[in-house]
Amino acid sequence: MKKSAQEWFREGYRYDLVEPDFERAVKAYKKAILADKSSSAALLNLGSLYLRHSKYEKSLRCFFAIAAHKPEDPDSYNNLGYVYERMGRYGSAKGMYEKALEISPADIEAYANIGKVAERQGDYHGAEDCYRKALEIDPGGVNARFCLASLYDRYDMFDEAAEEYLRILSLDPCHRKTLFNLGNLYAHQGLHEQAAECLDKTVLLDPENCEAWNNLGSLLEETGDHERALAAYQKCLSLNPLQEKAHFNLARMCVSGENPPPGDKCRVEAAMRLRLVLSLNPRNEKALRLLNEIEKKSPRA
Repeated sequence: MKKSAQEWFREGYRYDLVEPDFERAVKAYKKAILADKSSSAALLNLGSLYLRHSKYEKSLRCFFAIAAHKPEDPDSYNNLGYVYERMGRYGSAKGMYEKALEISPADIEAYANIGKVAERQGDYHGAEDCYRKALEIDPGGVNARFCLASLYDRYDMFDEAAEEYLRILSLDPCHRKTLFNLGNLYAHQGLHEQAAECLDKTVLLDPENCEAWNNLGSLLEETGDHERALAAYQKCLSLNPLQEKAHFNLARMCVSGENPPPGDKCRVEAAMRLRLVLSLNPRNEKALRLLNEIEKKSPRA
């Protein structure tokens, strides 16, 4: 029996998101589109699938087809902007986002997207202006406020960043990216108790966040809780065995005398970790210096 467009779509969805199989998902979505040329859902999913696999030109064709079917839908142009942004074609991306705003002047997503493009181009004021325009439309918009807070953070405007992060948490106490960023900001300012609270919440809500485990370990090590710091670094490496910072931190702890007493075994382990770090990043000067120090004390390490 010949499958309907809906049946092909369900099969594409299955191999796209449930049992990932790129080729079978593409084939099914294409069949759905052939069966119903106005099937914007299949085009959207196929375009998104291509985008995730960095097949940008094919993704563009899908989203342009949707825009042809729905020329008054701002989402089509936001999607086209995403693809151009991933391609590094920021002028084209901005043009698509501006097209979305022409259709819907209150499209806060388009404002946020233009702000991100401005950031990528080093235009601080342009980015801030876009994020603030989005917040004028929707003061409770967490995404735009997070973009604004992150902008301040990247430009070392820590007080302004913290204020915006706290506003986000008043709206969404479990916003994981905000908890992570605010924890790092507090740690940078030496506010260890507040930093630990944020990072503890981050790993509780997002236990697969390797970077958060490493940063929590650094904080715990700095405050003298070496046992928990060691466990945090090890948790980080269980999630990503090639995490450069965690290997360096464990190597440093191994020869510091703060965990089990240093000796040949500790120096050998530390040297192994540091060589791994340098194989991942030969320009890591801290790792190179520490390895040289270890080898001077124990040439066979």
